[in-house]
Amino acid sequence: MLKFNHFNFNVLDLDKSIAFYESTLGLKVIRESNAADGSFRIVFLGDGSSDFSLELTCLTDRTEPYDLGEQEYHLAFVTDAYDSLHEKHREMGVICYENEKMGLYFLEDPDGYWIEIIPAK
Repeated sequence: MLKFNHFNFNVLDLDKSIAFYESTLGLKVIRESNAADGSFRIVFLGDGSSDFSLELTCLTDRTEPYDLGEQEYHLAFVTDAYDSLHEKHREMGVICYENEKMGLYFLEDPDGYWIEIIPAK
């Protein structure tokens, strides 16, 4: 039997990314790992209700933005507070795409990754 564990985004500014995920989605740091040689930092964020986590990896010598291709992939969250979360994200200016017909929208994080917000059915 397999069970989802985590998903990784490589980021340029770990502190900026942590602040984004904390302020927009309420994710919290659940564990951290640092390379002995200082070459990378890894932080795992959790939602406090599931075992799934978001891994943010920062390669300390990386200065160029990551090539995200055509951004045909994304991370999705479901919420029972869709309307209030949508208003919060609109006020924050982090909504990058909205599909009103489908009733969902996307945020763009500091590195250009898209996060889908879906209302609970």
